[in-house]
Amino acid sequence: MAGKMTNIKTVGVVGAGQMGNGIAHVSALAGYDVLLSDADASRIDAALEIITKNMTRQVHRELISQADMDAALKRIKAAPKLSSFGPCDLVIESIVEQHDAKKAVFAELRAVLKPDAILASNTSSISITRLAATTDRPEKFIGVHFMNPAPVMKLVELIRGLATSQETYDTSLRFVESLGKTIANAEDFPAFIVNRVLVPMINEAIYTLYEGVGSVEAIDKAMRLGANHPMGPLELADFIGLDTCLSIMQVLYEGLADSKYRPCPLLVKYVEAGWLGRKTQRGFYDYRTDPPTPTR
Repeated sequence: MAGKMTNIKTVGVVGAGQMGNGIAHVSALAGYDVLLSDADASRIDAALEIITKNMTRQVHRELISQADMDAALKRIKAAPKLSSFGPCDLVIESIVEQHDAKKAVFAELRAVLKPDAILASNTSSISITRLAATTDRPEKFIGVHFMNPAPVMKLVELIRGLATSQETYDTSLRFVESLGKTIANAEDFPAFIVNRVLVPMINEAIYTLYEGVGSVEAIDKAMRLGANHPMGPLELADFIGLDTCLSIMQVLYEGLADSKYRPCPLLVKYVEAGWLGRKTQRGFYDYRTDPPTPTR
């Protein structure tokens, strides 16, 4: 493992969902003390179970040792209240992809964080400059966008807002590298690099289904075998979460005002139905059957 930085010892992670538990996982393995928070305390317990299961898988695959796992798990502490984030040197927000919800978290942290703490967002699409402006430390605010699942994926996008200082960028860069990740620098434009390319492709696949060009199975098979993608675009949409895909498309559509980013009406319909993909057991596939069956 890469050596951890001296000036970041404690990392706070806000949001214990799919991304938050992954960020806590890789941070603890790299030697950082981690405080894991969520508005729903039961989600923290669920996240700790998932982290344990994922680390156990890494031990079985001989990617880490049992000693690494035991030490990392001891470093992660449940922190249901953000008021306990005082010791944090870096806080990474990883909650729902909605500006107002993130703004509320930053407002709560304002009274808690020490002056030199860095505040980061794992947002996959929202303007870092806009988020930073809602905080008391825009110069110490940065976008640190992990890919899903964070323990497996090598890339992290680093996004500077208009006010982000060079020191904040340099510190964040060294932190991400200490996790064993590779960095892609992205400018602060809607959806940055990965999702600017990936999510419109998913949206186009949904239009292809909507217009009857191909079935769910045909579209996914075509992209797996025809473009050598490891996962078809509709299966990938279910993995990401259809609500997240819709949020990113809406940010692109509103931010760039180009009709090519209009969310597909079928995507909107699935989200309205609460069929959000794997996390709700139904999306473009029904995961209550084995193997999952297409829903359209």
